[in-house]
Amino acid sequence: MSVATGVLDRRGTQTLNASVDLDSEPEAVFSLLCSVEKWPVWLSFLRSARRVESNAPLGLGSEVVLRSAVPGEAEELYEVDQFISNHHLSLVGAYSVRRRVEFRVERKTSRSRLHMRLCYPQYHGKVAAAIDGWRRGRRVLSQLQSAMVNFKGLVEYRRHDAALADL
Repeated sequence: MSVATGVLDRRGTQTLNASVDLDSEPEAVFSLLCSVEKWPVWLSFLRSARRVESNAPLGLGSEVVLRSAVPGEAEELYEVDQFISNHHLSLVGAYSVRRRVEFRVERKTSRSRLHMRLCYPQYHGKVAAAIDGWRRGRRVLSQLQSAMVNFKGLVEYRRHDAALADL
């Protein structure tokens, strides 16, 4: 089951949270998270994602360029500011620390749980923030919830399952 919520976190910052239970090992979940170029496949609000240094492994200090439908510039540079292998990946905007994308993986025996948090700034006061949260925030929140379902399908897909034998 996927759960998504949105709140006005700090003054002028919209925070969207989503989580999903996965029938997969955390290592497999985290390896899919580290394939940045695949993010637009399951994160529908992203138009493109690429790493600046594609030949180096993703780690602390790595730079990622995201083009998204989230309010802001057309293409934004993010930097990995927190990285714990098989557990936590956090990106912060290079030019705005109020822009943040966080992934956290919890181990639950042979299963795992993925948590995602997306923060972005809202400008022009409380009324404009409320309107933006109502118009754009709800759409991004529903896309975030569907992204969790898409990620679940990608990470749990096993080609040799009996139900998929005829595909």
